[in-house]
Parts: sequence; C-alpha cells; structure tokens
Amino acid sequence: MTTAKLWVIDDDPSIRWVLEKTFNDTEFQVRCFNETEQVYKAFAEDAPDVLLSDIRMPGDDGLTLLKKMTRERPDLPVVIMTAHSDLDTAVNVFKGGAFEYLAKPFDLDDAVATVRKAYQQRQSQPQLTEVRRTPPTLIGDSASMQDVFRVIGRLSKSSVSVLITGETGTGKELIANALHQHSPRAEHAFVALNMAAIPAELIESELFGHEKGAFTGADKRRVGRFEQANHGTLFLDEIGDMPLPVQTRLLRVLAEGQFYPVGAHQPLNVDVRVIAATHKNLEQAVTRGEFREDLFHRLNVIQLKLPALRERTEDIPQLADYFLQRSAQELAVNTKQLSDDAVAALCRYNWPGNVRQLENVCRWLTVMAPGQAVQTHELPDELQQKNEPDVSLEVNEAASWGDTIDAELRRRVHQHDVLTALNEELERRALRFALERFGGHKQKAARWLGWGRNTLTRKTKLLLK
Repeated sequence: MTTAKLWVIDDDPSIRWVLEKTFNDTEFQVRCFNETEQVYKAFAEDAPDVLLSDIRMPGDDGLTLLKKMTRERPDLPVVIMTAHSDLDTAVNVFKGGAFEYLAKPFDLDDAVATVRKAYQQRQSQPQLTEVRRTPPTLIGDSASMQDVFRVIGRLSKSSVSVLITGETGTGKELIANALHQHSPRAEHAFVALNMAAIPAELIESELFGHEKGAFTGADKRRVGRFEQANHGTLFLDEIGDMPLPVQTRLLRVLAEGQFYPVGAHQPLNVDVRVIAATHKNLEQAVTRGEFREDLFHRLNVIQLKLPALRERTEDIPQLADYFLQRSAQELAVNTKQLSDDAVAALCRYNWPGNVRQLENVCRWLTVMAPGQAVQTHELPDELQQKNEPDVSLEVNEAASWGDTIDAELRRRVHQHDVLTALNEELERRALRFALERFGGHKQKAARWLGWGRNTLTRKTKLLLK
C-alpha cells in the first residue's frame, strides 16, 4: 500500500491523539501540529499530500491557513474540521477552496474516507472570493442541515439551476436567498414570486411584464419579474402550481435567454438564474401530465431536499431561542425563556407546519405567556394535546415487553451468564433498527441509541458481522 503524508493541525491534544491513532492504521503517515506557525515552518523542508486542519486555533486560524494554501499550494487538498458548523462557516470553507469540511464531533470512519477521497481526487482550483455575511436565519447543527449547508457551500461559485423540495414551512425561500447571497450574482437582485398566490390569468404578466395597451386596464408598461431579476436570481416558489401554457414560456426563456412581454413585438434578453421550489412531487405531476417533463429536467439540475422539522428535532431548542429573541426585539419586550420541560415538549411535537409553525408558536408565547419562564402548561393547546401519552397503550406495551423478557428468562433457565447474552441480543436488535430507521446514517443512529459514534462503529463490527 502506498504511503501518503497527512498533516493534522489542531490545538486540542486529545483530537490530535485520536486522529494520529486512527490514521496510523491506514496508508497515511501522520504528522501533527498544534498551531499554523509550525506548519508554515515545516513547509520549508517537507510537504503533505493532504492537510487536515481545525478552524479555531491560536495564531492564524484554519481559514487563514486555507487561503494561504489555496494561494501558494493550489494542488494541496485541505479538509477543514469545525465545531462551529453554521452556514457561514460552510460557505467560507468551500469558497476558501477546501476539499471538504467535517463537523465536530465526526465519525472517525467518515474522516478516514474523506481524507482518502481528498488524496485520490487532488483538486487545483484557487478560490479566493470573499463571502459576504448574511443574518443568521439559517440555523441547525443537525446532520441533515449540515448537508444543506454543504450543498450551499459547494454551489457558492455557481449559477446553476436548483430545485428546492420539502414540506410547507421548511424554509425554502430562506434557502433560495442563501443560495443567491452566496453566489456570483449576490450583488444583483433577488426576486421572489409565489405561483400559488397569483391568479392564473395574471401569472404571465407578472413574470414577463406587459406593454401599455396590451389588454384592458394596461394603462402603462409593467416590468415583469424576469426583467427585474436580470443578472440576479428569480425564485419561483410553488412551481408545481404554474399553468401549463406558462410552463411552455418559462422553458423557452430558460433555453433561449429571451422572452416577449405581453403585447410586445420585440424580445428582451435576460441573464437570470432560476431557483424553483415545491412541496409537491413533480415527477408524479409529470406522469399525470400536469407538469412538463422537459421543464422539470431543466429546473432539476441540482435538487436540494429540505428536512421536515420532526426529522431534525435536535435543532428545535436553538431555533426556539432564536425566534423568541427575534419576537422580543420586534415587540420591544424582554425575551421569554423556555423551561426544560417546555423544550422537551416542543421536541416531542410532530410540527406539521415545520419551522414556520415553530416561529408562530414563539411569537404567540412572547405575547401570551404570563411570566418570563415558559412552563409546559403555558404552551398552546395543540402542543399539549399532541404530547399527552396514551396510558392504555403504554400499559399494554409495558406488559407485552415484560412478558417477553419473562418468557426469555424461563427459556434460558439452565444457561449461564444470561444477562450478557440478553444484553448483546438487545443491542444487536436496537442497532439494526437504528441503522434501518436512519438509512444507515451513523451519527443519527448513535445519537438515538445514546452512544458515541466510535462506540457505534465498534458495536457494528462486533454485533453485525
């Protein structure tokens, strides 16, 4: 096996120790540093094949190191580690030229796989564009939101079409705005239009504009959304509600870069990035003849699926804090604080309206909750009703569980070391269930089981071999 050189930079000695132990069992020869100044000096006599660096360190931070490497050694792949994995960090990392980033705490198997991929696919694309910061309205430490941030970061140098899918209230317009703000078109207009909110007979005029006298009531020229978004981004929300005739015109604009305003005889040329969003299944709509297949493929260059709030419950406390603070600022009152029980109740709720519903609940609490500390009984009724347990079901399930254990103990009455065998079988079944439930995602499965990722990896090798 070919030996490759990996340099690890992190001011935390425990992180350096774990990574060195992990990679010493691979094809990588590891050299560790606790600050970037040591790395700069080491380049005078040697160079790595892959650089794995933390962001926050004494002296130059990881992003400064990344920029220096991109400028001076563009062929060196850099993987960034960070415990502060918000959208701005993801975009800064990718805009800075990183090969990939790992959000701490990360699975060591994932770290090895990422470094191997970096070594095998050495990239040489200097990317020194500065990123403008935007308000921190995109929040989430969950793995699913990290995936969303990662996509936004990877697309930050591109103007490719994106189709955003997800349930109502998951924040599709926020994501579209973030894609625009972190793109080469950020200095130009971001124009949003909701197809479901406009009468069908007015959509053409809204999109493409109209000339004076084009129809009854058209007493002056109207500039359409495409013209407004020239050189910028046009966000078409609920694209699945667009009438078929307008779909045909939209396809032509995307293909040719020009259109005729209603009543016009001369075409207008435009350069517009289109980001579309829908909560519908457009593939099924295509099958039913309700959506043009060629338009679907034109829009679906990159598809970004947003998770429902119930799929990222670990983000709820942080989101709730943010919305409570924002509501308090808007109303010029003190910020409400949620009790631990109230936070737990929010995390148990199903949230059919997703993040938008949580935002509305926080606004309601800011106005209606009598004290500064919000208790569970002060939450809106629907949240309390959803959280009420079915006592009879719990009793039946408990009885069934107890009967199963009793039966298994009686079956093993002549064996020895019974608890070890039962615990192993329970762990095996729980592990298999967790991996199936979360689609093989180790981080989510480990969190659900209450294990660390390294424990899950070890148990997987032991129990599911």
